[in-house]
Amino acid sequence: MSELRILLGHGSGGGLSHELIAGLFLRHFGNPVLSPLEDASLVEVEGRIAFTTDSYVVKPIFFPGGDIGRLAVCGTVNDLSMRGAKPLFLSAGFIIEEGLPVKDLERVVISMSEAAQEAGVIIACGDTKVVEKGAADRLFINTAGIGAVPERIDVSVQNGRPGDSVIVSGTMGDHGMTILTQRQGLALRGSLSSDASPLNGLVEAMLKASPELRALRDPTRGGLATTLNEIARSSKVGIEIEEAAVPISEGVQAACEMLGLDPLYLANEGKLVAVVPAEDEGKVLTAMQQHRYGVHAAAVGRITDDHPGRVVLRTPFGLRRVIDVLAADQFPRIC
Repeated sequence: MSELRILLGHGSGGGLSHELIAGLFLRHFGNPVLSPLEDASLVEVEGRIAFTTDSYVVKPIFFPGGDIGRLAVCGTVNDLSMRGAKPLFLSAGFIIEEGLPVKDLERVVISMSEAAQEAGVIIACGDTKVVEKGAADRLFINTAGIGAVPERIDVSVQNGRPGDSVIVSGTMGDHGMTILTQRQGLALRGSLSSDASPLNGLVEAMLKASPELRALRDPTRGGLATTLNEIARSSKVGIEIEEAAVPISEGVQAACEMLGLDPLYLANEGKLVAVVPAEDEGKVLTAMQQHRYGVHAAAVGRITDDHPGRVVLRTPFGLRRVIDVLAADQFPRIC
């Protein structure tokens, strides 16, 4: 029996399109907001709103620890969470290359549905386009998200103040190194797995511990080093971090040493960087370490009024070096 594959007709708006929408997307995404299939969905939201969008073109689309679908949901949920918002609704737009096996598309859709359920968000609207073979690389996904920002919460990369503590939620570089090794077919000792995870529950616990939390950022493309530079420049402060304090898994560290890469510049998809008042560091770390996605959280540095706009790394040997932004990603299409 031949394998079912996506045809150009699945994007035509006709019978094949309706079969795909009803038989696959609604079967996994169906909810009272989406299921009527109106031209626009109606949702009710009060107060301040966070709104974001992102597109996902990761290669390969399946990898240890996740796939492009889980990545798309987690990435947008996390972007909302980094402003202290409670994620509520997502959109899902699919650009599918002709010939993609339907079973692969369904695998991605199921993964998105499971990630949305874990994050407690509703996929409220969507779109599907099919392009000719060779016009895309299997599957691209765009997601947009809406979240509600609680009163009195002011989380921004512009809020860092001298004396504040810099905290990371776990090991750095897991996603980026996983994608690199999968793409290149590298067999390395030790297990590598993407950290793609929704962080809204972790952020909620952190804000309960410290409503005065200053800044949050997810260190995706460009990794921890780039993210710290963005905070330093936006807040017009300096940042000093301790190299030995930054958690890095043995697998990522070994792979970086072999390939000559710096783990501080590798992408993450389920980690965050937080700037918190120094007096709240202990409370925030305790709250994070009690959450499944913050078990390995660690304080890695401080905000300083020295060298505004720059990030300085202190090595275990007492040396200091400036950590700058790379001119380009170490490798493309990691998300």
